[in-house]
Amino acid sequence: RIYITQVLKIRKFDKLATCLYIFLVGAKLALAYPLAHNLSNQSLRICHSRRHTMATPIKLTSHTLLCFCCFLLLFTIPPPSVAAGDSSSPSQVISRFQQYLQINTAQPTPDYHLAAEFLISQADSISLPSRSIEFVHGKPLVLIHWPGSDPDLPSILLYSHTDVVPAEPHKWDHPPFSAHLDPSSGRIFARGSQDMKCVGMQYLEAVRRLKASGFRPRRSVYLAFSPDEEIGGHDGAEKFAYSDVFDALNVGIVLDEGLASPGESYRPFYAERSPWWLVIKAMGAPGHGAKLYDNSAVENLFKSIESIRRFRASQFDLVKAGLRAEGEVISVNMAFLKAGTPSPTGFVMNLQPSEAEAGFDIRIPPTADPESLERRINEEWAPVSRNMTFQLGQFKQKASVYDKEGKPMLTKTGSSNPWWILLEEAVAKADGKLGKPEIFPAATDSRYFRERGLPAIGFSPMANTPVLLHDHNEFLSKAEYLKGIEVYESIIRAFTSSEHTSASKDHKDEL
Repeated sequence: RIYITQVLKIRKFDKLATCLYIFLVGAKLALAYPLAHNLSNQSLRICHSRRHTMATPIKLTSHTLLCFCCFLLLFTIPPPSVAAGDSSSPSQVISRFQQYLQINTAQPTPDYHLAAEFLISQADSISLPSRSIEFVHGKPLVLIHWPGSDPDLPSILLYSHTDVVPAEPHKWDHPPFSAHLDPSSGRIFARGSQDMKCVGMQYLEAVRRLKASGFRPRRSVYLAFSPDEEIGGHDGAEKFAYSDVFDALNVGIVLDEGLASPGESYRPFYAERSPWWLVIKAMGAPGHGAKLYDNSAVENLFKSIESIRRFRASQFDLVKAGLRAEGEVISVNMAFLKAGTPSPTGFVMNLQPSEAEAGFDIRIPPTADPESLERRINEEWAPVSRNMTFQLGQFKQKASVYDKEGKPMLTKTGSSNPWWILLEEAVAKADGKLGKPEIFPAATDSRYFRERGLPAIGFSPMANTPVLLHDHNEFLSKAEYLKGIEVYESIIRAFTSSEHTSASKDHKDEL
């Protein structure tokens, strides 16, 4: 029964090996029965002979001896569930990635608990302790620990988020949560394949390989899988970064998400832009649609829109000319335009509205002056002189451009940051190329760790891949995913073997 149970526990094991194992189990049972029967008969004869004080010798036939030897030999054969290398075969690695992608964690109703159960099962499969923490009920953060030999050294935090943005299935070539693997191109189509379930699973697979090789980290490694990044990270990363749980980890460096690269070089990120969601409102006297008015609500709004358009063009020209990267300029994009008086058939056409609104998504790099931008909004984009008001929405305070000590939230690059040097060396050792350091064009959970004065690097090893996060037909090729595991294996080995310390306050400020 024990061996049959072992066979039943095998998951997707090689069919030939499984059949062979079942054959061996059957052979054990077949040999065990006649041997037990033979030994039982011999024992009865011994007891009978002793009862009659007879000295009849036991005769062990060659068949009995052969059965006994085979019986012992077969029970020394390990079950196939421990066969070396099976769990790390490319097909098994891709299968685990697909399983994670198939869990629907799209906002606004992500299945966080199913994702947490899956991640904990992965930790169990490589004998790593894990726990699920809910800073807010219903939003579990999974924390996995790989203990290091020197717990006094600052640890490594491999961070990722479990939630993804919604998808429109009818605009995809394959269902967004099917994790379809196209056999001709090797592309895996799924929401989260780039943002950022790939990175979370690459962490786990890299640790799996290192453990299997016998590598023992000097520094402790923590893998964190957090909820709600796509809606601000307030109940996940933010609460985690300011918790006693986080303080106890003694984190020295954080690795978080980056972006895919259409070229051959991976893109490292040392900072990110802060989002401001701006709504401007213009007011004016209502009137008949046939009359001409000065300073109507719509006219005043369009004056502001034209001013914003000119500013946007000046920033965009810097990017087009190659003078600035996308993350180094202030981007402004209109999100909505609202005016008019609704009617059952549409809008009232002969009435000039008394109010008109427009919304803008603004992204500000940490190198920009936020006070200067706010003055521009007050004086040019929504001046009181044109009967205008403005409101910086929920994300104005989502992340400050400066950390808690009033410094720009930047992670040092180059020789002044030993972690950056280790990253460059590790990527090169894995036959990868690291591109120029960039400012992430959007917002990630890294800002919460940078606010704590910690170095945080955004990095997703996806080369030769179009940037498709939040897009239709998001995909990652099988080859790039497997290559990324090798890259993380090299990074984790380098980071955890380093002997430099960075726990002091001064050194954190430097990083």
